[in-house]
Formats: sequence, C-alpha cells, structure tokens
Amino acid sequence: MTTSHYIAGRWVEGQGSDCISVNDPALGQPFAELMAASAAQVDQAVAAARSALPAWKATSASERAGYLRGFAEQLGQRREALISMQMRNNGKPRHEAEIDLDDAIATFNYYAELAAQLPSKNREVPLAAPGFTARTRLEPVGVVGLIVPWNFPLVTSAWKLAPALAAGCTVVLKPSEVTPLVEQAYGQIADALDLPAGVLNIVNGKAETGAALSNHTGLDKLSFTGSNSVGSQVMRSASAQCRPVTLELGGKSAIVVFEDCDVDQAVQWIVAGITWNAGQMCSATSRLLVQNGIADALLPRLQAALENLRVGNPLIEEVDMGPLTSQAQWLKVASYFATAREEGLQCLAGGKALDRDGWFVSPTLYADVPKDSRLWTEEIFGPVLCARRFATEEQAIAEANDSRFGLVATVCSADLARAERVADALEVGHVWINSVQAVFVETSWGGTKGSGIGRELGPWGLSAYQSVKHVTRCLG
Repeated sequence: MTTSHYIAGRWVEGQGSDCISVNDPALGQPFAELMAASAAQVDQAVAAARSALPAWKATSASERAGYLRGFAEQLGQRREALISMQMRNNGKPRHEAEIDLDDAIATFNYYAELAAQLPSKNREVPLAAPGFTARTRLEPVGVVGLIVPWNFPLVTSAWKLAPALAAGCTVVLKPSEVTPLVEQAYGQIADALDLPAGVLNIVNGKAETGAALSNHTGLDKLSFTGSNSVGSQVMRSASAQCRPVTLELGGKSAIVVFEDCDVDQAVQWIVAGITWNAGQMCSATSRLLVQNGIADALLPRLQAALENLRVGNPLIEEVDMGPLTSQAQWLKVASYFATAREEGLQCLAGGKALDRDGWFVSPTLYADVPKDSRLWTEEIFGPVLCARRFATEEQAIAEANDSRFGLVATVCSADLARAERVADALEVGHVWINSVQAVFVETSWGGTKGSGIGRELGPWGLSAYQSVKHVTRCLG
C-alpha cells in the first residue's frame, strides 16, 4: 500500500512522515498501512490540477458527461470489492454498503446528464437600457480541494467529484485517514478511462495533509465535509485567501412524532434515524420529541426494538448494526455514556460499550432528557437517542429549533397538512415526512446555522463549482 497517492496521472509512494494504519473496526485490528503524502506532494497535486485546468475546462460538456458515465460504469464493475471494503474498513452492514455504492453510481450518472444539458457558454441577457448588449457565461471555479470524512467514504467523494468534474474543474481529493482505501477506486477508474492527467489527484494523510491542502494558495475553492471543529479551521484557511468554501458540518437533528402517528411505523423511522451507520451520521435524528398522547405506548416498543437489533461483525454474520468505525469514536461515545450516568439520565436501553473484540456499543435510549443535558445539545455521532415529551405543535417546533445546528429533521404524523406545516416551520435544510432518511441525488443537501455553508446534490451541487461572468458591450 505504499503507492497510495494519485498525482498527475501516476501512482506514487507517500513521502510524508506519518504511517497511516487502516483498521477493521469489528476486530479492532489493523489490516493495511500506507505512508502519508508530504507537503511537497500536496504541492505537486495542486500544480498538476492547475496545469490540467485549461484543457479540461475547454472540453465540451458532452465529453465531460462521457467521462462521468464511465465513472458510474466502472464503479458498478467493482461492485463486490467496493462493498467488501466498506464493510471491512467502516464496519457497515452489507445492505448499507450496497446503498452507498448505488448512491455513488447514481450521483455520477445524474451529473453526467446535467453536464450533457449544460447551456452554451454564452447566453444573451436582455437589458432595459438601449445601446448595450450583455451576455452571461458559466465557467468552472477552477482548481478545487475536496476534503471528505470517514463515515460515508465513496459517497461523499462522489457528491463532490461528480459536479466538480461536470463543471470543468480539476480537483485534489483528500480522503479521511481512517478510511483511505475505498477512494483509491477513483484513481483506478481515472486510469481505466484515460482521464487526462492532473484532472483528478488523490493525496492521503492525517491532519497535516489536510492543512497543507486547505492552506494552499493554488486552490480556487475548498469543499469540506466533517466536524465543526475542523470545519472552522478550513474556513479560516479559506478566509485568508478570500476564496469560496462549501462546508457540510454537524447536526443534532430532531424527529417529531405526533400522537396520531402509527406507533409501529414511528418506531421503524426512529430506529433507522439513529442506528443507520451506527449513528455516525451528521443527519442522525438523535433528539426524539414525542407527543404526550403517544409517548407511553411508543417508548416501550422503541426500547424493545433497540434491544433486539443484531449488532456484530458484518463480514461473518447478518447484522442490523456494525461497530463504530474508529477507536477514537468508540472512546468518545463511551465518554457520553459516563456523562449520562453523572447526569442521572434515565436509560431505557443500552448505555454501554459491548464486552467483545472490536469497537461495538449498544443502541441506546435515554428518556425525559433535560434540555440542558450535554447529551441533548451536543453531537455524539453514535447510536445514542435522547427523548423528550411535548404537548402542542408550537412546543414541538420551538424545541426542535432550539439548537445551534440546522441540518435535517423528520416529522411523523397522520395529519399531512400538519406535517407539511411543521416541516415549513423547522429551521433546517432537509425535512422528511413519514419516512426513513431517503436521500436522492436530485434534491439538495446542506443545512442552516452551525450545520454549514452551501448545498450539495441537485443542480445546486453543480452551481457550487461554477462561476458566473457577464460581458456587457456598448453598441455606440
């Protein structure tokens, strides 16, 4: 695994000082190692992207669309290997790893279609003033740095790579050091498609590599998905250059269950919202607001559902939930279990790390959690659900919105008019009504408040990598 960096169309050995250990979280043991990229190699990657930019942005939209379709086809051809890697390095159950791959394929196909439909670079703009004409051009932003997280590798990269390439940008991708292997497929696919050298570059490393990329003066834009603490550092780096940034950060999202909701359906939606990917989602609906009239019926069924989930190693058994992806995350979640005990919270299910090999914790439910509890206000990034009761629709909206985050929310109600009304009142970027968290490439992704800046997916994802230029001409 020494040649783990893809720079200027070539695989090269890492020249950094860090050795990255890649772990199987179900065993708590490493299974691969690779050397990080050096700062000089980050420079080389940015220089390669800069050199490739003029020719790449001059390609036709239909040609770029062809490459994107090729990425989708090649991902499909590597299906079993990529699914297995997601299971082994992330600890994802098979059905989740399959959905991840399908999501990545759909993303490349979608942006291939958008690229093929891009208007000509010149569009006339009618002016009220006589004696002038004006036209507008959509141009690529330029060279972009893409920094992606460990919880949805392959997927988050596709969300950034596909629209950036469709727009005519060249890119430097930095995967997470926790899950660096699955993204190697993008470099392999670039080779298979004869993608022009320098259009896609991949550098692996830890925080030092990310800092070298985000601070690089050769970038025209940064796109980052990850924690708020790192996101603020990325934003400071971008501000020093006065360049645009897209940030998809944390969440502490609410799921609101009204008393007219079917109890069994509500339990399914709640469980999916907190245990998918072992709760390691910025969109995890970790705050449950349940109306008084249904709470006594719902909470015991929810407790039983969480206790009956099959938790284990996805490579050797059929499971509903795998391990946490890293030891650091396992220790973090365990610290919140300790905090819950210190705060005297009522634990209905779980609340402990599991006594077995690997980084497993139990799906957890706390009831009647005070609003000032750390577990109610802070993002845990694990399968830890906190519940509170409410009386009225107005109270539910106020408590759901009482957060420094604003990424997503879910509303569960048989009264669709009320559900739509509540959805409109929630201060978030995406709301589901009576559903699991189904994410479609045609819709936008991103949040309000502390959950980030900008949007990914849909046409908004493409426009994030486009620059608008107007040309005005005097006819006199």
